[in-house]
Amino acid sequence: MRPLLILGIVLVVAGIIALVVPYIVFTDTRQVIDLGPLSVEAKEQRVIPIPAIAGIASVVAGLACLFMARRRA
Repeated sequence: MRPLLILGIVLVVAGIIALVVPYIVFTDTRQVIDLGPLSVEAKEQRVIPIPAIAGIASVVAGLACLFMARRRA
């Protein structure tokens, strides 16, 4: 496959995923106290929002890449 076609497909898929999933959630574990055999860990849940404009821009850029790859062929 041509590289521009692959890039276009990846951008469109990533954009659709970004529009469907509005945020990414992950859990961060960090050690608070470490005194010999005593160890205390804290788990903190973090949320990273994905702006809708980023998903839309990715889809538009991917469609542009697909159009340019098809036009060159």
